[in-house]
Amino acid sequence: MFSSPFEALEVGTRHVSRGRTITEADVVGFAALTGDHHPQHTDAAWAAESPFGERIAHGMLVLSYAAGLVPLDPERVLALRRVRDAVFKRPVHLGDTICVETRIAATDPATGVVTCAWLVRNQADRLVARATVDIVWKREPGAAVEDDDLAPVEASGLVHAFSSVPL
Repeated sequence: MFSSPFEALEVGTRHVSRGRTITEADVVGFAALTGDHHPQHTDAAWAAESPFGERIAHGMLVLSYAAGLVPLDPERVLALRRVRDAVFKRPVHLGDTICVETRIAATDPATGVVTCAWLVRNQADRLVARATVDIVWKREPGAAVEDDDLAPVEASGLVHAFSSVPL
């Protein structure tokens, strides 16, 4: 699905990614990169007394790995436009393996934006996170653009997709 031309995409199409196990090194590295050293993620003794009973992965780490697990073809996918409605349903423990189910929810021929629903699940097939993601898809040269002022960018649709979708 991620290497298909925009014109071939169909609402409802689904894809399940490969899995990725979350390790202690992942959590420590993410904390170092982001500066988020909350003890729920980085302090085993503190986390043992928390409601989760142990360290867990950062929610943003899980969402970041979800983005990496989706096999976006660089010949087709130009950019992520927006991530919205992210909800973290369950903790991801060190040693859990996550995968992402992607479903095409909508396509916009005027902008080349594809809206996808991401469901992130653990090894027990339990939902740990979900989000809605808008992706700017490359369209074929000459693809219709509704605004004549945007004609110079119609081949890629990138500027159109970034400027025409409300914040």
